Amino acid sequence: MTLKELAERLSCRLEGDGDLEVSRVAGVEAAGPGDLTFLANPKYTQALLRTRATAVLLAESAPAAPCAMLRTSHPYLAFAEALALLNPPSRPPAGIDPTAVIADDAHVAVDASIGPLVSIGARATIGGRSVVHTGVVIGPDATIGADCVIHARVSIREGVTLGDRVVVQDGAVIGSDGFGFAQRPDGTHRKIPQIGAVVIEDDVEIGANTTIDRPAVGETRLKAGTKIDNLVQIAHGVHVGRDALLAAQVGIAGSTSLGDRVVLGGQVGVAGHITLGDGVRATAQTGIPNSLDPGAFVSGYPAIDNRDWLKASAVFRRLPDLKKALADLERRVAELEATARDTDVPPEH
Repeated sequence: MTLKELAERLSCRLEGDGDLEVSRVAGVEAAGPGDLTFLANPKYTQALLRTRATAVLLAESAPAAPCAMLRTSHPYLAFAEALALLNPPSRPPAGIDPTAVIADDAHVAVDASIGPLVSIGARATIGGRSVVHTGVVIGPDATIGADCVIHARVSIREGVTLGDRVVVQDGAVIGSDGFGFAQRPDGTHRKIPQIGAVVIEDDVEIGANTTIDRPAVGETRLKAGTKIDNLVQIAHGVHVGRDALLAAQVGIAGSTSLGDRVVLGGQVGVAGHITLGDGVRATAQTGIPNSLDPGAFVSGYPAIDNRDWLKASAVFRRLPDLKKALADLERRVAELEATARDTDVPPEH
């Protein structure tokens, strides 16, 4: 693709020869002739001065580079769009593989692609242009919208609903039973039937080996635009707002509600039956036992304001020295008090 064409597609301002062609995107240090690179982090500015790339995506205010430049207000976003333009995804042809097992009353759009060893249950629906890869199991009454991509070995249980343009990575399980048990008087546990719904709205992405549970009643819902990383556990009855980002190994306990644009770092744990307001952010390994107001930025366990946590964590490494200094002070005070008692002159009678 020529730089002129690329600049037009990305709405960038081109500085340089528009007839030059690029065929791939590469990092600033590895790029060579025919490559498009990008500068989104200022710490790579010096590396950019040595780049061999044909062109670079960079901010309007960034210093000049020794190659053609495509300037934009959002270089990292333009980089993502350039990757998509230069590496269009390959899509298997429409049709149903002969090894797939599909219930007679299931409905599969004529332009959907159903791969080998797929199982589709009774009354399930697969929308137009959706791709279902090898070994996927789709339960009865499940609904898959249009333009979805369901990767290998995914399990979509009975009655689950996926909107349009949903991507589910390998091995994810959507609609598994929630962890619900009632204790009997003798201490044993009676399973609570989990018969509620799971609804995944449009443009959601779900990472590999993530699990999203159904509740006993009501629904578990992920709203439009939310992105879920690998190995995330979303329990029964959880509601996740729009455009949330949940990093790997996040765990959310049952009946908790997350607002729009919530961002949880890796291994964050969220207790059940609480609410995180819109725009809440939590750094990696934070434990959240209580509800948080909109816009809160927290760290640590139990979660506290990030600025307070940073101040406290700066003291952690000094605690042994502080403990020793305190012990020394206590010893000296005791010695001074003892000396004062020994030198005290009793009053005359």
